Amino acid sequence: MAKQEAKSAPVEKTSEQLLQEKIAAMREAQKVFATFTEEQVDKIFFEAAMAANKQRIPLAKMACEETGMGVVEDKVIKNHYAAEYMYNAYKKVKTVGVIEEDKAFGIKKIAEPVGLVGAVIPTTNPTSTAIFKCLICLKTRNAIIISPHPRAKKCTVEAARIILDAAVKAGAPEGIIGWVDEPTIELSNMIMKSVDVILATGGPGMVKAAYSSGHPAIGVGPGNVPVIMDSSCDVQTAVYSVIHSKTFDNGMICASEQSVTAIADIYPAVRAEFIKRGCHILNKEELDKVRAVILTEAGTVNPKIVGQKAATIAQIAGFTVPAETKILIGEVTSVDISEPFAHEKLSPVLALYKAPDFKTALDMAEKLIADGGYGHTSSLYIHPSETEKMAEHAARMKTCRILVNTPSSQGGIGDLYNFKLAPSLTLGCGSYGGNSVSENVNVKHLINIKTVAERRENMLWFRTPQKVYFKKGCLPVALDELKTYYNKKKAFIVTDTFLYTNGYTKAITDLLDDMGITHTCFYEVAPDPTLQIARKGLDQLKAFGPDVIIALGGGSSMDAGKIMWLMYEHPECNFEDLAMDFMDIRKRVYVFPKMGQKAMFVAIPTSSGTGSEVTPFAIITDADTGTKWPIADYELLPNMAIIDTDFMMNQPKGLTSASGIDALTHALEAYASIMATDYTDGLALMATKNIFTYLQRAYDKGAADPIARERMANASTMAGMAFANAFLGICHSMAHKLGAYHHLPHGVANALLIELVMRYNADPAPVKMGTFSQYPYPHAKERYCEMARFVGITGKNDDEVFENFIKAIADLKEKVGIKRTIKEYGIKEEDFMATLDEMVENAFNDQCTGANPRYPLMSEMKEIYLKAYHEG
Repeated sequence: MAKQEAKSAPVEKTSEQLLQEKIAAMREAQKVFATFTEEQVDKIFFEAAMAANKQRIPLAKMACEETGMGVVEDKVIKNHYAAEYMYNAYKKVKTVGVIEEDKAFGIKKIAEPVGLVGAVIPTTNPTSTAIFKCLICLKTRNAIIISPHPRAKKCTVEAARIILDAAVKAGAPEGIIGWVDEPTIELSNMIMKSVDVILATGGPGMVKAAYSSGHPAIGVGPGNVPVIMDSSCDVQTAVYSVIHSKTFDNGMICASEQSVTAIADIYPAVRAEFIKRGCHILNKEELDKVRAVILTEAGTVNPKIVGQKAATIAQIAGFTVPAETKILIGEVTSVDISEPFAHEKLSPVLALYKAPDFKTALDMAEKLIADGGYGHTSSLYIHPSETEKMAEHAARMKTCRILVNTPSSQGGIGDLYNFKLAPSLTLGCGSYGGNSVSENVNVKHLINIKTVAERRENMLWFRTPQKVYFKKGCLPVALDELKTYYNKKKAFIVTDTFLYTNGYTKAITDLLDDMGITHTCFYEVAPDPTLQIARKGLDQLKAFGPDVIIALGGGSSMDAGKIMWLMYEHPECNFEDLAMDFMDIRKRVYVFPKMGQKAMFVAIPTSSGTGSEVTPFAIITDADTGTKWPIADYELLPNMAIIDTDFMMNQPKGLTSASGIDALTHALEAYASIMATDYTDGLALMATKNIFTYLQRAYDKGAADPIARERMANASTMAGMAFANAFLGICHSMAHKLGAYHHLPHGVANALLIELVMRYNADPAPVKMGTFSQYPYPHAKERYCEMARFVGITGKNDDEVFENFIKAIADLKEKVGIKRTIKEYGIKEEDFMATLDEMVENAFNDQCTGANPRYPLMSEMKEIYLKAYHEG
C-alpha cells in the first residue's frame, strides 16, 4: 500500500494579516451600519452611553493600576463626563439623512458617515478618550478601530469592549468597534494607512505620523496653557480655580495650567493664597532639583513625573514635602524654551511669574504659547468690567480656547463652566498648532474658530410640592381639597402595620367617608422597604385603580408609596435605569417619565426627620439581591404635603432623637452644599434654629409639649425643602452605606458622622473641591459659622465659633441619647472592617457625594469611617 502523504501544518497568520482581515470585516459592518435610521442609531447611542456610565469606576481603577498615573476618583469623573456629557450634548443632533433644509433658499444638507475611523488613544486618558471616540463614532454611523497605548492597552480595550457589547445588543452590526490587542508602532501605522479618517490624540510624534499617513486626520497639539491674573481679578477664586484644575488627575489633562503670571501689585496675595491652599513654593535649591527632572535629554516631558503626586515628584527630585502638598510651584523669570518650567509638564508642577503690568504679561503669555502651546488654550482671570483688556487678550492669544475666570482643565473640555462650549475630550488647535480643526472636536472641521468662553453660572431652581399644608389639626381642611378642588373618587392609603393597627389611618378614612371618596389601605410597609413589598402593594393598587395615593408614615412609607406610584404610572420602567447616577440632574442619560397621569400623590408624615413629604427622593431595596435602588427625580415630588402635628405627638424617644438629628444633618448639608442658594439657605437656617431650640424639649416631654412637636415638624419639612433643591453631601453618602451594611437607623448613622464630616469639609485647602459653576472656592467653614451665629453660638473668630458649634451639636446629641461611636452600638470591629472597603467605594459612588463642598478621595472617606468607629 502506498505511503499516505503527510499533511502540511496550517500556516499561522501574522499580526498584519489578522489586522487586514479585521479591517475588511469592519468595512462590511460599517456599510450595513450606514443604512440605519436615526431611531436605530439613537437607541444604540443611548445604550452604549449607559453601559459606559455604569462601568466608570472599574474602568478608572483599571486605568490607574495599569498606567501608574493619575487619580482614580478623577478618572471616574472623566469617564462619567465622557459618557454623560457626550450623550447629553449630541442626543438630539441629527446625524442621519436630511439634517438641515431651507426651502426658501433651496438648500438641503444630508449627513453621510465617513466610513472607518482609526483612533489612537493616549496613556493619559486611556478609558475616557476611548469612551468619547466610540460614542461619537456610533452616533455618526462610523466604524472605529482603536490603537491603544502599549502601557494602557488592557483598560482601553475593556472600555471599547463594554461599548461594543452594549451597541451590538442594541442592534449595531457585529464588529462595528475593533481594536489591536497588542499594539506596536507597525500596527498603528498600518491602521493609519488603512482607514478613512484618523482621530489622533497623543504626543507630537504620533500626531505628526497621523498627518503623514496620506489620510485625513483630526489631530490635536500639545498644551502649554499660560494663565494671566490681572490686578482686577478675585484672587481667591483665581488661585483656587487653578488648584482645582491643576490637581485634577494629577495635572495630566492637556488643557491644565502650566504657568501663572500675576501682575506685580497682586503677586504677594496670589503667592500667599497658593501657600494657604496647600501648595509648596520651591526654594532655590529645590527649584534647581525640580528643573533637573521636568524634561528628558530630548527636551520632552519626563515620563517619570507625568500624572504623579506633588510629593512623589519632590521625592524623585531628591527632597521631601508633605504628602498632602497639592502643587510644586517654581518662581521663575524666563519664559524662554531653555527654562524647563516654561514647558508643558503634565503634572502638578507650576511656573509662577511676576509681570509689572498687563501688557508685559501678554508678551510673556505669547512667548510661552509660541514655544510649545500654539493653538491650544489660554486663560485669563479678570473682573468682568475690564472688557478692553479681555478683548486685547483674546486678540493676541493664538489659541483656540480662551478661557475667562475658569479652571482650564474642566473649562477647556466644555459644558462645565460655559454651556455653549461643546463638550469634548479631543481639543483641536487649528492651523496655529498644525491641526485640521480649531474647535473641541465636533462636526465642523473646516475652519478655525476662536472661542472666548466666559465663566457662567448655571440656572438654578427651587421646587416643592404644589401645595404644602401645615399646622396642628390642619388635616381636615387640607384633605377636603381632594373632593372640592380635585374631584377625586378613589384613594389608596400606603402605611405600616403599627400605624394601621393603632388607628392612625382612621382620621383619614373618616374624612374620606364624609367626602364620599372610596378607599382601601395597604399596611405592610416595613423599615427599609423592599421592592417585593412594593410589588405586593402594586397588585392591590392596580386592582383598586385609585386616582389619589396617600402615604402615611415616616420615610419608609413615603418611599414605598412613591415607588408604588411610579410602578403604577409606568410599569415599563427599569429600576437600574431609574437609579442611574448623574453629575447634573439636567444632563442625566436617562430621562425620567412624567408622573401624575393616573393619580396624584399626597404625603402625610408621622415623624419629624426625613422630609420625604417634600423631596424628590425614594430608596427601595431588592430583597433578592440586596441591591438598594436610590431613585431621584423631581417627578417624584408629592403633589400635596400635609404636616399635621397631631400625627406626631406620640413618637417614641428613639424616633424623636434619630429623626431630629437626621433633619439637622439635612439642614447642615444643604447649607454647605455647592448647590446651596438664597432660597434654600433661609429654610436650612430656620430649620437648624428650630432643632436647637425644640429637639431636646420634644425628646424629654413628647406629647406634653405640643409646641416643641410642631416646631420640630416644621424644621423637618423646611430642611427637606432645602435639601430637595440644594442636595446633600458625604455625611448622607456614608450614612446610607453604614445603615445598609450594619442596620443602624438612618438618623443615628448621620449623627455618628456629622461632626467628623464638618471638620473634613472645613479644611481651607482640601485635596479636591466639588465641581459646580456657582461654587468658586472652598468656604464650607464660613458657611458653618454663619449657621452657628444664626442659632446664637458666638466666639471671637471663625475658628472659635466653629469649635463651639461642633461642641453644641455633640452636646445636643448626648442630650437626646445619641452615642458617640459606631462601636458603642454593638457593631463588632471585625464585622466593620470586613465591610469597610466596600462601604467606602459605594459611599463614594452615592448620589449625594457630588454636592459635597469637598470632593472626597476614597482614602479620606475611609479615614472618617474609622474615626467614627473608634473615636467619634
